[in-house]
Order: sequence, then structure tokens, then C-alpha cells
Amino acid sequence: EKLSALSEHLKAAQGAVVQVEGHCDERGSIEYNLALGERRAQSVRSYLSSLGLDGSRISITSVGEEMATGTDEAGWARDRNVTASEN
Repeated sequence: EKLSALSEHLKAAQGAVVQVEGHCDERGSIEYNLALGERRAQSVRSYLSSLGLDGSRISITSVGEEMATGTDEAGWARDRNVTASEN
């Protein structure tokens, strides 16, 4: 639902680009979490592209576990996400 709304917004704002960041929880190695964050961000870019957005308007990065704050299952679940911001 949020991604569909973002897609519609970006279609209306022709010059806008979006930065997609993949996040992870603290478990796993640094390398594993960076790769996982990259895959999460790539999945969102692929989905937005499937909704008709030009992939060149969507840049991705992996934050890995850098911003993780969870210390239990509920916190780890919150840490595993993707954020998007318009540039």
C-alpha cells in the first residue's frame, strides 16, 4: 500500500528521484547484513519498476545493521525494513 502510494506520487512528480535503503537487525555478520539490506532495497526497486516507474529514478543502498536498535524479537522485527526518501 505504501509503495503503491509512493509510486503514484513519483509518477506525478516527474523530476523526483527516490533513495531506497535496506535495513537489517543486529544478528548476522556485517557482510551478510549488508548483502541482505542490498537485496531488500533491490526488491523494492524491482517492485516500483513493475508499477511503471523508471528504475533510473530509484537509487538503492544498504544500511545493514548500522541503525539497528532491537534487542528482542519485536525490536529485531522493527529493524528489518526498507525506507524510501525523495531526493
